[in-house]
Amino acid sequence: MLATIVACILLAFVMGSLARMLRLPALIGYIAAGMLIGPYLPGAVAERGMVSAMAEIGVALLLFSIGLHFRAADLLAVWRVAVPGAVAQIALAGLAGALVGQALLGLAPGISFAFGLALAISSTAVATKALEERGKLGGAAGRLALGWLVMQDLVVVFALVLLPALAGGAGGGPGGGPGGGATAMLLGLGKAALSLVAFVLLMVLVGRRALPWALTRVARGGSRELFTLAVLAAALGVAAIASSLFGVSFALGAFFAGVLLGESDLGHQAAAEATPLTRIFSAIFFVSVGLLLDFSQVGGTPLAALAATLSVILAIGGSVLALLLLLGVPARTALLVAAGLSQIGEFSFLLTEVSIRQGLLPELVRGPVLMAAIGSIIATPLLLKAADALAPAFERWLAARAARRPAATLRQAPPPVPWPLLEGHAIVVGAGRVGATVIGALRRHHLPLIVMEEDRAIAERLTAEGIPTIWGDATRPEVLAAAHPERARILILALPGALEGREVLRLARQANPAIQTVVRSHSETEAAWLEAEGGVGLVMMGEREIALGMADFAMQRLGIAASTAQATVDVLRRRHMPGVAG
Repeated sequence: MLATIVACILLAFVMGSLARMLRLPALIGYIAAGMLIGPYLPGAVAERGMVSAMAEIGVALLLFSIGLHFRAADLLAVWRVAVPGAVAQIALAGLAGALVGQALLGLAPGISFAFGLALAISSTAVATKALEERGKLGGAAGRLALGWLVMQDLVVVFALVLLPALAGGAGGGPGGGPGGGATAMLLGLGKAALSLVAFVLLMVLVGRRALPWALTRVARGGSRELFTLAVLAAALGVAAIASSLFGVSFALGAFFAGVLLGESDLGHQAAAEATPLTRIFSAIFFVSVGLLLDFSQVGGTPLAALAATLSVILAIGGSVLALLLLLGVPARTALLVAAGLSQIGEFSFLLTEVSIRQGLLPELVRGPVLMAAIGSIIATPLLLKAADALAPAFERWLAARAARRPAATLRQAPPPVPWPLLEGHAIVVGAGRVGATVIGALRRHHLPLIVMEEDRAIAERLTAEGIPTIWGDATRPEVLAAAHPERARILILALPGALEGREVLRLARQANPAIQTVVRSHSETEAAWLEAEGGVGLVMMGEREIALGMADFAMQRLGIAASTAQATVDVLRRRHMPGVAG
């Protein structure tokens, strides 16, 4: 176990770094790492079952993190496109895959659709990771892709019930013929539908209140370690319940847990706590893909492997693009979604193994499915890059050829927030004695502000007073992003820690280089460093400000005009004053 974990993490880092040096996506390096420690190349052999289990956790945590940023309103906004589109895409891509199975693998027409179905379900982990790396996951393309992937996951749930029923019908199993197989199939589908409905109702009626309530109690205790454990317990616990009791996929259960927590004010900090583990385990998922690559299986059916790979990229990508354009989605969004979904992964492996165990498909289909998965996964980042580059020309081409007809556009409603969308606002980080004074001054003049506070009790009190407040650690990108620094005018850092202040300042400048800043400092050295940084509007150090305040008062009482006294204070504030600190 120890050797497997160390090998996965170490080689993922080495090969991922090498891939980035070659200007390739890191996931290609992760797949190569899996090939190096897999059983099909000489050298160290990893424990495949253990890596697969870690990979499943990685996919679940990735879906949980996505769910934290996803709102039910976002899903409903794209539902009219995602539901019919995903169903039609699975049918079209499944038919293309079935034709490949019939023509090159000699599969019977009926069971070849099981092979086609494995080539029609996109990888949720790959699609979301690739869109996130290009900054597209939070936009219209990301919301639509997520809705599409959720619909595909639901189809997989029913497919896992359908395949054993098909096998029973094909073999004249229970029921004594096709009629018995059809009856078993209908019973299985009905049971799956009821289980899914029961799980959703349980989450909406119980989980929607219970999960935020439990995590709020943990947060009030003030222990970051316990809160991190509570977040992971919520994600993996709900996923396990969904899988074991309701037959819903492990990853989809974690996604629902994330959506429910994301509706509360705990979502931003929960995302920050889950992100490091999500990145590690999602990298292990790609390592697990490399572990599966058996060159002997691929070499036995090279033409089928190549055709399956092309079928995935062209049939999924082409059908998604055509369906989205038909449903009125803007061309650029349609291109990005099509490129992001043009691959297969974890669910395809699952469907293939179930079909082989049930006797529907021969073992020789493993090679083409594996090759199609690895080839399309490697191609996905390149396809997204190409989609970005080709989008302007594609839009011009469509505009030139399109008839004059109204085009429906995808609603891009922002996630709901408990306060109006702010523009040109102040972000106050820290609501202690210093921050509370600043907040009071801004509120006195009805100026727009968002407060960020790590103490749960203070955050709840400010929220109760009607002050827009985000609870969480502002040094985490996911938490700071909730305050929309890209639209803010000024950042006021009232944090007691110098390192935390530096990190928040760095993140805010990444989002908005023009943001003005006021920073609290506790030492002359720290103040000097901050003042040397370009763009820091004002650095406030306690002892120095006391001295300057006393000097300002004295000058004015001795007859110096207020404006002249303030000018002197400004000059002294900018000057290095070691004597004051002493």
